[in-house]
Amino acid sequence: MDFMSAKEAANKWGISQRRVAVLCSENRIDNAKMIGNMWIIPASAEKPIDARTTRYNKTEEKIVKPFLKWAGGKGQLISEIKKHYPFDNKKIVKYAEPFVGGGAILFDILSKYDLKEIYISDINAELINTYRIIRDEVDELVFMLNTMQSEFIPMDSGSRKDYYLSKRERFNKLLLTGNESNNIEKASLMIFLNKTCFNGLYRVNKKGLFNVPVGAYKNPTICDEENLAAVSEKLQNVIIVCGDYRESADFIDENTFVYFDPPYRPITNTASFTAYTENLFSDEEQIELANFVDEMHGKGARILVSNSDPKNIDKSDNFFDDIYSSHKIKRVRASRMINSKGDSRGKINELLISNF
Repeated sequence: MDFMSAKEAANKWGISQRRVAVLCSENRIDNAKMIGNMWIIPASAEKPIDARTTRYNKTEEKIVKPFLKWAGGKGQLISEIKKHYPFDNKKIVKYAEPFVGGGAILFDILSKYDLKEIYISDINAELINTYRIIRDEVDELVFMLNTMQSEFIPMDSGSRKDYYLSKRERFNKLLLTGNESNNIEKASLMIFLNKTCFNGLYRVNKKGLFNVPVGAYKNPTICDEENLAAVSEKLQNVIIVCGDYRESADFIDENTFVYFDPPYRPITNTASFTAYTENLFSDEEQIELANFVDEMHGKGARILVSNSDPKNIDKSDNFFDDIYSSHKIKRVRASRMINSKGDSRGKINELLISNF
């Protein structure tokens, strides 16, 4: 019998070598053998059916939900935002979300609609890496997360802090090296830190290193295996891009619904917790985005934009009313979900801006 290496099988089947090794270890490739520290596979072997499409065969009936807690997440505004979904118009068969963040709106749409094409992007490289790993390497990701969960949960608070800090240090080391061979580990650490850090924040310092302290959760769900598998299935045909929102221009056309959820304009001088990356989103950049929205409007796309309402603090501040003057502006009530001071959490207005 002729054999091929795991690398040769990976090239033949269009998957990663790591994925081939996982399939071999799960005995899903007949007659695959471990020789020394490498797998050999019958040359005639066929690529196994992806378990991610069969493990949870009811995922079409399940609501997939965000796998991270994300500052500015839109879970609480879905009831308002979904009123703007234009998919009853059979012409709108594409969706683009160029500031995807935690993906609350993305996953709501993926749960409800079978669209022709979907595009998501973000400038946060580690966030986008995690989306891609969930889509392409979910089995190995789940294995790593389950390992950390089984180690972390039984610990006392002191041991948990030490464990958390060691994982944070490892994550930051991987950020500095930029070695793509560590992408699965980086994604697992991204999720672990998000589930165990203070308030679920993703915040980096000026050097681009994650610096959020450990949280105080009693029993955090570090590995939601069923949701991750369902998310992986839903992402299979989604275009995932790490880059500026302008890169979506080639995707967007008259058949597209676009949701822009940029970093919000701070409504106080101390609201800079929106630093999900080392770069902030200035007023000049807000204006540039508004101009881009106008360009995409010219293409015939259906567009929705969300942002903070400066009138919460200054009734005379017409910043967004001015730069989006040609569009419809609706003020909706929302809760300030992430703030370092508990007594500062409460209802405020946010803006939903649409061109239809």
